Amino acid sequence: MDILTREKRSWNMSRIKGKDTKPEKIVRSALHKEGFRFRLNRKDLPGKPDIVLPKYKSVILVHGCFWHRHPRCKFAYNPKSREKFWQKKFSDNVERDKAVKKELRKIGWKVIVVWECELKNIKKDKTINRILKALCQN
Repeated sequence: MDILTREKRSWNMSRIKGKDTKPEKIVRSALHKEGFRFRLNRKDLPGKPDIVLPKYKSVILVHGCFWHRHPRCKFAYNPKSREKFWQKKFSDNVERDKAVKKELRKIGWKVIVVWECELKNIKKDKTINRILKALCQN
């Protein structure tokens, strides 16, 4: 059972940002430092990708492990309250993510997915290098 009241939990959840998150800022800063220029949340592309690099016909989706259900990640835990609600919410998110990636690839965009936990501590440099390598490959 949740230790917070339903109202307090709702208030907390409403404060979680969908744009300009810390993981997004880490990736954007690293890209900018390497000389890459990009656009944010382009509405004309499926799913409004977090980072769009038109020159490389690539998009970067920065996924929060909790919301996007990173497999085998400790941050992708299940809330104890309203379990059916959360199961549906998470399932819908995962299905939407799959559909967005499929549609982007179908129209010729390279899709790079970065998970929030990959940008923490030791993994950060390795993840940034993976992104840079993916962008430089044809």
